[in-house]
Amino acid sequence: MKKLRNSTKILLITNSLILVSWAMLWPIYALFVKDIWGDLMDASFAWWLFALTAWIASLVSWKFTDSLKNQSLVLFLGYMIIWIWFFLYLAVDSILMLFFVQIIIWLWEAIYSPAFDALYSKYLHKKQSWFEWGLWESVNYFTIAIWAFTWWIIVSNFWFSIIFIIMWTLSILSWIYVFSKSD
Repeated sequence: MKKLRNSTKILLITNSLILVSWAMLWPIYALFVKDIWGDLMDASFAWWLFALTAWIASLVSWKFTDSLKNQSLVLFLGYMIIWIWFFLYLAVDSILMLFFVQIIIWLWEAIYSPAFDALYSKYLHKKQSWFEWGLWESVNYFTIAIWAFTWWIIVSNFWFSIIFIIMWTLSILSWIYVFSKSD
C-alpha cells in the first residue's frame, strides 16, 4: 500500500466515524419520523429543509472559510456542530423539533464538507491523488455498508435513543481527535 501522510490518515479516520454516525440514521429515518407522529410528507419536508439550508449556508461559508489562516478550525467547528446535532436528536419529540434539528445538520454540512475536501486535497501526494481520493470513496462506502446493517440490528433491539447516543459519542471522538491532531 502506498504511504499516506498523517494528516490524510487523521481525516480518513475522523470522517469514517462521522460516516458511521450518518449510516446509523439513513436506513431507519422513516421509522423515526413515524415514531414522532410524522408521515412521508414530514420526512420529505425535513430533507427539503436539510438541502435548502445547506445550499444557502454553502453560498456563505466558502467566503468565510477562504479568509481564515487556519482552515482546520473550520473542520473542528463542523465536527462540533455535528455532535451537538446528534445530541439534539435525543430531544426530538415532534415534527417541528425534527425540522429544527435538520436545519442544524445542514449548517454542519455546509461548514464541514468544503473544509474537509479542501484539507484532504491539501494533504494529498500529487502523484497519488487518484489513489487517495479513491481510498476516501472506498472508506466512505465500506463504512456506510457495514454500519447501516449493524445499526439496523441495534435499532431492532434497542430503538432510537441508543443509536443517537452512539452517533453522538462517535462524533465527539472525531471532534476530540481532530482537535488533538490539528496544526
